Amino acid sequence: MNVEVSVAQPALRQSGVVAGLLASARPKQWIKNVILFGPLVFAHDLLAPLQLALALGAFVTFCLVSSATYVINDLLDVANDRLHPLKRFRPLACGQVSAGQSIAWAAVLTIAGLAVGFGTGITVGLAAAGYMVLMLGYSTSLKHLVIIDVFAIAGGFMLRAVTGALAIHVIISPWLYVCTLLLALFLGFSKRYNELMVLQHAAATHRRSLEDYSPEMLEQMIGILIASLLMAYSLYTFSADSLPANHSMMLTIPFVLYGIFRYQFLVHRKHLGGAPEQVLLRDVPLMVDVLLWGAISILVLYVSK
Repeated sequence: MNVEVSVAQPALRQSGVVAGLLASARPKQWIKNVILFGPLVFAHDLLAPLQLALALGAFVTFCLVSSATYVINDLLDVANDRLHPLKRFRPLACGQVSAGQSIAWAAVLTIAGLAVGFGTGITVGLAAAGYMVLMLGYSTSLKHLVIIDVFAIAGGFMLRAVTGALAIHVIISPWLYVCTLLLALFLGFSKRYNELMVLQHAAATHRRSLEDYSPEMLEQMIGILIASLLMAYSLYTFSADSLPANHSMMLTIPFVLYGIFRYQFLVHRKHLGGAPEQVLLRDVPLMVDVLLWGAISILVLYVSK
């Protein structure tokens, strides 16, 4: 009996470490990398096997390297995370994994990600390396600079969109890059607003840049971004050369409107927005809206004349 218990306990501890390492990679955030398939869809190459394989390679690359940056960020922020009402439960902050294990895990993810990236294409590998440099800059210094912190996050989204185009060697409408930037800024500043509301007086202790933000300032910036995003997307639907001449892409505008307004509702009334990927995965109306937008977009691009 004692022997069985002594053997089982290390096994349980090992299982806890493995689960902690997987959790620290934040697989739920991989949904952000779906943007890499945007150029594939809008270039009308969704059904091309080679192009699809290249896009998948870029997707896997960014899943791995983004996970590496999350692990590194946890290493750098472990002290502050332990003061946060939610982040204190992260594997490193709560002691489920050690710093040494996290360092080794980050190295494995980085090497694997860059290997897949350069295997997919030189430009994909370079873009992935550039993304890691940007995120390391964010984790060490840029996140402490008001406004620049959110632009750094938006830069990561832009790199994803650009890499999706580089992977399949296509040029997509500049409007999509503009919309990607505006959407990323909208989500970023909404996240800062949520942090201010949740953390209140302890906000600056958790993130230095929050000391320079105010709810009123963020509300104005978010309002400007919403108006700009809706205008940019609407202009894209009836002016982009790659879209059907009958302007049927305009059918997707109501879904974009609803998605933005629903997200605003969740941020202001439900106090969500601290983790955009979780909001999308947990809120059924928003999830249905995004799926309908995607389905109609594909129908317009591949069926409509």
